[in-house]
Amino acid sequence: MAESDSHKENTDEQLRLVRFFLGAKLLGQTRLVLGDTVVEHAESAGVNVPTNCTSGTCGTCLVTLLAGTIELPEVLPPGLDDYTVEEGGRLGCIGMPTSDCDIDIRPPL
Repeated sequence: MAESDSHKENTDEQLRLVRFFLGAKLLGQTRLVLGDTVVEHAESAGVNVPTNCTSGTCGTCLVTLLAGTIELPEVLPPGLDDYTVEEGGRLGCIGMPTSDCDIDIRPPL
């Protein structure tokens, strides 16, 4: 790989961001870390995404994916259904961004 290609690749990696919004207001952003969940990215950005995983209230961490890619599990877990997914709904506790993402911390309801 040429040195300029290596520099471009490193620059591209540095520019991969996960941004958190409340409506149009930018709350924070952080660099994309592959394998980290939305909630972990939010914590890195200083943004609170509530969770309630241990109390049986699945869906507390529901956020809206505005742009980017967060893969879905093959079988949707409790807290997600087809309609919510079509509206951009993702669970922050298990959703892992794989590209630049813009996320509204409000659910798509």
